[in-house]
Amino acid sequence: MYKVSRVKKHKRIRRTVIGTSKRPRLSVFKSGIHIYAQLIDDSLGKTLISASDMGVKGTKKEKAYEVGKKISEKANGLKIKEVVFDRGGFLYHGRIAELARGSREGGLKF
Repeated sequence: MYKVSRVKKHKRIRRTVIGTSKRPRLSVFKSGIHIYAQLIDDSLGKTLISASDMGVKGTKKEKAYEVGKKISEKANGLKIKEVVFDRGGFLYHGRIAELARGSREGGLKF
């Protein structure tokens, strides 16, 4: 039931959140254990950068923060400063908020 409502929310969000080459979409997905983020150029249908918490130690929130820092460092390497945030139908709370905080502190603007 939860997954169905999350997917509905995600589809609703994706109608308006579109990434371009100048301002790609920062897409976030979390499972019960891991969290993943990627920068996507929707005009080309291509993933530019991806990051996950594989190999990172700490609590789930600490891992999410580190993923945000990691993806912003990779984005700075490609000279990407602004992104559109796609929370993937998840609530902007907990791990999603920590990932966003980490990426903002890393230099990305939403």
